[in-house]
Amino acid sequence: MTNFIQITTTVIKLEEAIKITDNILNKKLAACAQIIGPIKSIYWWKNKIENKKEWLCIIKTKKHFFKKIEKLIKDIHSYELPEITVIPIINGSKEYLKWIDNEVKNK
Repeated sequence: MTNFIQITTTVIKLEEAIKITDNILNKKLAACAQIIGPIKSIYWWKNKIENKKEWLCIIKTKKHFFKKIEKLIKDIHSYELPEITVIPIINGSKEYLKWIDNEVKNK
């Protein structure tokens, strides 16, 4: 079951989140994406604490698409250093995981 992953990234504008997720889905690199927000992000950046409103993108895909999705996010993202993290989906309903498997391209 470790063939599946959830990729997360945060962006400053809803339009940027939509652009990233639309590109990923239109290329069939993921089965689905959720956009949550706005959320409050508080973090260290260049020796000071930042306090920003951001949008969280959660992308469900297969592990072997990570590099392509990472590149796409970096190409579109407005941040100098975007958050791009991966959580393995170690288990889930057989039907849901099969759906992810069927929805992404088979390359």
